[in-house]
Amino acid sequence: MKKLTLSALVALTAMTAATSSALAQDVAAGKTSFNKCLACHAIGEGAKNKVGPVLNGLDGRKSGTVEGYSYSDANKNSGITWGKDVFLEYIKDPKAKIPGTKMVFAGIKNEKEANDLWAYVSSFDKDGKQK
Repeated sequence: MKKLTLSALVALTAMTAATSSALAQDVAAGKTSFNKCLACHAIGEGAKNKVGPVLNGLDGRKSGTVEGYSYSDANKNSGITWGKDVFLEYIKDPKAKIPGTKMVFAGIKNEKEANDLWAYVSSFDKDGKQK
């Protein structure tokens, strides 16, 4: 019984380490992908609105609510609360998800890249600190 428990604990530890490693890789890949966003968006400590709003604390935030940013009526009235599924749908084709958005971006069609980007963006809290 002790051997079985020890084996299970070792396996669980290995899976947790592998998951953490995979997540770290997703965030690192997402940071690279975020280079496509830098012309319009900022993220991290000290980030300021640019052509697009600051993306700190995006996960769980209502669309159109960053202080000091002038959103389109479409974004303000979209009723969207940002989360992974909404973000992934939006980032594929922003104008299809929110017709009338000011965001001019062709989208990210590659599912892995979009997921990696979400991993990176969602790793920042509202104060710009990485979780």
